[in-house]
Amino acid sequence: MKNNIKVYRAIHDLTQENLAEKVGVTRQTINAIEKGKYDPSLDLAFKLSRLFKASVEDIFLYESNEK
Repeated sequence: MKNNIKVYRAIHDLTQENLAEKVGVTRQTINAIEKGKYDPSLDLAFKLSRLFKASVEDIFLYESNEK
């Protein structure tokens, strides 16, 4: 799943480590999400949404595999 976490981190002047601390995960988790290697839980997606004051849909870009 594609996402805009790196963009939102830059807007809020947060490092991966800072963001990880604020939402209760490791820096490696944030890194994996940014690279699209890990899809966050719904709980984590909402935590990020609240922190960035943006909708989940603005942060995470769902792409269906169906055509």
